[in-house]
Amino acid sequence: MPLTILQVAFPFARVSRDSVGGAEQILAACDAAVMRAGHRSIVVAREGSKVAGDLIPVPGTRRADDPHARAGAHANHREAIDGAISRFGVDVLHFHGLDFDRYLPSEGVPALVTLHLAPFAYSAAALTSERAGTYFNCVSQTQHGSCPEIPNLLAPILNGVDVERLRPNLQGRRVHTLVLARICPEKGVHLAIEAAKKADADLVIAGEVFPYADHERYFAEEIRPRLDARRVFIGPIGFARKRDLLQSARCLLVPSLIAETSSLVAMEAFACGTPVIGFRRGALSEIIDEAVTGVLVDDADEMAAAIARADAFAAAACAETARRRFSAARMGRDYIALYERLGGRSQQRRYSERVAS
Repeated sequence: MPLTILQVAFPFARVSRDSVGGAEQILAACDAAVMRAGHRSIVVAREGSKVAGDLIPVPGTRRADDPHARAGAHANHREAIDGAISRFGVDVLHFHGLDFDRYLPSEGVPALVTLHLAPFAYSAAALTSERAGTYFNCVSQTQHGSCPEIPNLLAPILNGVDVERLRPNLQGRRVHTLVLARICPEKGVHLAIEAAKKADADLVIAGEVFPYADHERYFAEEIRPRLDARRVFIGPIGFARKRDLLQSARCLLVPSLIAETSSLVAMEAFACGTPVIGFRRGALSEIIDEAVTGVLVDDADEMAAAIARADAFAAAACAETARRRFSAARMGRDYIALYERLGGRSQQRRYSERVAS
């Protein structure tokens, strides 16, 4: 029997398969996988989102750092979720937001929470929920190993990217280094600029400065003063431009200062035949194969030295690694299997209640 899956996004970001945020990209991929599998997908997300299933739009606000805006967004999400459950007979809830506990129903439908961020980013109460039928999963083995105390922690489902849309351009020239990231302190973009300067390399920085005070301050104080004619910031970009930049890059730089739970952008780079130079933090050590797809480094000086060796990596080997390890199709199948396991219990419970009545 087909299931109805309700995907719930972070209230402050639009969802599409070309979203800047990794959680939004994964939600969009799960939504599409549900539809391909013949189930029904419903998505609660900010207005303006683009999904494969049915969208329940909630009013948008950009200031997630404003307590009043945050409280209003959470209330809108709770109302939309409750309405969807009562209207559509939802079998599984799938939450992707950092603040999921602010709109998680108190009981009822089985809920899966994908932890897209490190455990410390969530409230302690959120990760020790006593709500029956609430399950958690991580997006890498590395992240899973850092979450041993979370109840109902399932096996991780590794992230994936659309390797069919991301392919090497074998006729193109590789001319610049590249950063694709949110512009915020923990992403360490200023260190990528310093490394590119030390390596005498051109650098293109693409990404969004979200309207948080510390992000805006970081851009104004740490990024803008470091830019010059050869190290440029081009702002947020769409999928086609991102693919072109990845296909023409000598390497992608990932100078993250926090333990990454995954790295979709690194996977996208591999799919385009582009090696990755990243700091030795979190799941990057799991994702980057130093013999095949890139280099792990510890600081900007080592990153600069690695840039000079980036041309040694074979585009075909990077792309083959992406197809073998980081396919969105594989990720989608894994989530569908989990939905069917959790949703089957939900359908059985509802059937038993009908029989009993």
